[in-house]
Amino acid sequence: MIGSIGVVSTLNAGAEEIPASPAPAVAPAESEEPLLTPPDKLPWGAEPEELEVGRDGASSKSLKSSGFDAAAPDATGEELGEVYAPKGQSSSEDAPEAVPPTPPGLTAKAAKATEPVFHYNAAYQDAVTQGTYANLTIHKPKLDKDDYHTLAELAVVSGRKVGDQTIEQIVEVGWTVDRTVNKDDDPHLFVFSWVESKPRCYNGCGFVQYSKNIRPGDTLPLDTTKRFGIEFSAGAWWIAYDSEWVGYFPISDFPVDFSKTTQVKIFGEVASPTLETCTQMGNGLPGTDTVGTPARIGSISLISGPTVQPTLYTLGNPQYQLVGLSARTFRYGGPDLTKSPKCATS
Repeated sequence: MIGSIGVVSTLNAGAEEIPASPAPAVAPAESEEPLLTPPDKLPWGAEPEELEVGRDGASSKSLKSSGFDAAAPDATGEELGEVYAPKGQSSSEDAPEAVPPTPPGLTAKAAKATEPVFHYNAAYQDAVTQGTYANLTIHKPKLDKDDYHTLAELAVVSGRKVGDQTIEQIVEVGWTVDRTVNKDDDPHLFVFSWVESKPRCYNGCGFVQYSKNIRPGDTLPLDTTKRFGIEFSAGAWWIAYDSEWVGYFPISDFPVDFSKTTQVKIFGEVASPTLETCTQMGNGLPGTDTVGTPARIGSISLISGPTVQPTLYTLGNPQYQLVGLSARTFRYGGPDLTKSPKCATS
C-alpha cells in the first residue's frame, strides 16, 4: 500500500521518469484578463522547464524519433480550438451524454446514432484533494471509421446532490485520437471541462493559455510516457504536461465553489455509435495481456489528499480490459484486432 501523497512526491524511477529539455515554440493566445501566476513547482515537485518542440505539422512518429515533446499541428489556435465532439465521463451513474455531430464518412448505421456509447477502463477515488497527476503512455490506437474518439485522461470532479441528481463540475486533461477535433489520426493533447454537468468544448471554452511552447491540440510523440497533471492554485485549475504549465481554467467559470475535488478519475475511453466497435483503446492490447506491453497509467498521485486507493472498473464493451499492478498503476486497453475477423477487415 502506498502512503499519503502530498503536493511534492517522487515518482517511480525507470521508464516512467521523463526528462525535459528547453526550446521555445508558439506564443500563447491573448487573454482579456491578466494571466494568473502558476505554482512555483509542477504537481510532481519539479521546477518547470521549457519543452522541446518540433516543427509545425510534425507527426507523432517523427516527434518520437527526434526526441521532441510535442509539436503544433498544421492547423493551430482557433482552427482547432473550441471544437465540439462527443464527450463522456467515467461514472456509470448520473453521466450526462452529449449528442455528437456526425463525422464525415460514417456508414448509414453509424450516422443514425443520436448518442455515443462510451467504453471505459477506469480508476476513480472519492477524495477531497487539490488535484491529481499520473504518467500516461501515449499511443496511436486505431480509430474505426464509424467511431468518434479514443483517449486517455485525468479528471478532477466536484459533485453535489440536487434532489436525485448529482451535479458536477469537471476539468480534464489527456491525449486523444479524434478526427473531428484534430483532423488526423495522431494523438493530441486535449483539455475539456464541464459546468453543472453540461459538457463544454475541447481546448477552449474558458481555457486560458499560459505556455509559449505547448497548447491544447498539439501533436504528442508516439509510444512515449509523459506526466499529466491538474492542480488548483491561485483561483484556477492549472494543467501541466511533462515539464510545463500549459494553462488553466479559472474557477470563475463555475457557478459554485470548485476549489477542491470530491472525486478524482483516471481512465481510457472510447466513444462509438454502438456497443460493438473495432476502435482500439490504449495501444490495442488488453490490460490482461501477459505477452505484450499494454498501455499503462502509472504513479497515480493525489495532491494534498488521502492515501491513493482507487477503485478499478470497466464499462461498455468487455473487449476492453484492465488489470491493477499496484494501488497507483494499472494496465488497460484492447482489443487485439488480429483476433477479430470482423475488425481485421473493417
